[in-house]
Amino acid sequence: MDLELQGKAALVTGGNRGIGAAIAAELAREGVDLCLVARDKDALASKAAELAAEFKVRIITVAADLRLADAADAAIAEAVKAFGKLDILVNNAGATARGDFFALSEQDWDDGFGLKFRACVRMTRSAWPHLRDAGGSAINVIGVGGWTAESEFTIGGSVNAALLHFTKAMAQIGQQDGVRVNAINPGRIATERLTRNINRIAGMRDIPVGEAAGELLQACHIKRFGEPREIGQVAAFLASGRASFMQGSLVDVDGGEKHSM
Repeated sequence: MDLELQGKAALVTGGNRGIGAAIAAELAREGVDLCLVARDKDALASKAAELAAEFKVRIITVAADLRLADAADAAIAEAVKAFGKLDILVNNAGATARGDFFALSEQDWDDGFGLKFRACVRMTRSAWPHLRDAGGSAINVIGVGGWTAESEFTIGGSVNAALLHFTKAMAQIGQQDGVRVNAINPGRIATERLTRNINRIAGMRDIPVGEAAGELLQACHIKRFGEPREIGQVAAFLASGRASFMQGSLVDVDGGEKHSM
């Protein structure tokens, strides 16, 4: 299916690895020029070179710590300078610490809200005039953990719940301004983050990694872990005119985990 995205310009935060890189790849496959934003300059350069060679689109990178108040404005400015416009914003950056609530520090909480929630707010505010001019789209990559509380995910669940609310609120503004705002809630996706979590479970319980992975699947009532490209495909669809009647949608891509809780 041609999503008619050829020639559009997108900014993807956390675009150097995992889900962000997969979203960038699917957008590039559709002919979208990309600005990839993350902290790791070398990883950004490597991913940009890989995508540019495969898909022949224009790609720039911005190495930035999105926890800093001025980082969003600077990143948006670089994208608009390079492409002359911005059609698509993908807020994907942000990992949050897991673990015993009483062992999580104030810094863990500050980092969780600073990178995932506040960066999304700032990027959206800065990108909005350009998205409005383009009749564009903002996509927030959040997570199913925002729906249901989990004792070891107090930071992530709280951040995700806040972002679900923020998405709905911005979608209301978007109805007036001609900007579509939607969200994707990934479940257990096979990324480095999932691998770290499985290894953590295996270490805590002193069991093999494969057994820990199997127990996690069983506990989540799902048959397999998702692939990053599956999130990328949903993001590309949401960014396209094929999803023009979707506004404020919170799309769960979790193999049914949320519905089995």
